[in-house]
Amino acid sequence: MKAAYQTLIVKFSQPIKVLDGIFDDAEAWGVDTLKGWIDDYESSRFTAINSHTAVITSEYNMECLMEWLKRNTPIAEITEC
Repeated sequence: MKAAYQTLIVKFSQPIKVLDGIFDDAEAWGVDTLKGWIDDYESSRFTAINSHTAVITSEYNMECLMEWLKRNTPIAEITEC
C-alpha cells in the first residue's frame, strides 16, 4: 500500500529559531522546538530549508497541523503541494 502524504511549504514571517521560543517551557510542551513539536505529531515531519521556510509533510494530520500553525505562528505564505 502506498502512503498518500500531504505536503506544505510554509514561509514564516519570522525566523524559525525565533518561533522556537513558543516552546520555552519544554517540560510543559514535551519538546523545545517547532521541528520537535511537528515531528512528534503522528506521521508528520518538519524540514527547514532556510531560516524562514520549512517543508511539512503529514500522512493524515495536515488539517490539524495547518490550523495550529495559522493560530500560533506568523505565516507569510503557505503553498500546498
